[in-house]
Amino acid sequence: MSTNVKQLIEAANAAVPRIAPAKAQDLIASGHAVVIDVRDAPEVEKSGKISGALHISRGMLEFRADPDSPYHDKTLHRDRPVILYCASGGRAALGGKALKDLGYGEVYNLGGFKDWVDNGGQVDHPIEPGM
Repeated sequence: MSTNVKQLIEAANAAVPRIAPAKAQDLIASGHAVVIDVRDAPEVEKSGKISGALHISRGMLEFRADPDSPYHDKTLHRDRPVILYCASGGRAALGGKALKDLGYGEVYNLGGFKDWVDNGGQVDHPIEPGM
């Protein structure tokens, strides 16, 4: 029996709790959480990203998160809280589920970048083209 994207996202949302922007800000302020933007590069280039967030596109997340991978990002540790976001929350949910499957214990889905901005979250704005 096959599945579809809607079912995959529902399963991911069941495994990865949503976190409100205010709660995410508190967790980030603690200095222990890692924030990951899983959007594609053109999206980040247009809008910027959450201040201090790592940009790891959804397609590279497992490779960057797995300590046994040659592409591992040493910022990522299984014992640190991880907050993911994308444009609307779907890719963040799927990425969060993948991190849980890789042994990351505390993983949250912030939802969409716009939710962060609308709640006054700090943003690293993109540089002007040609700069």
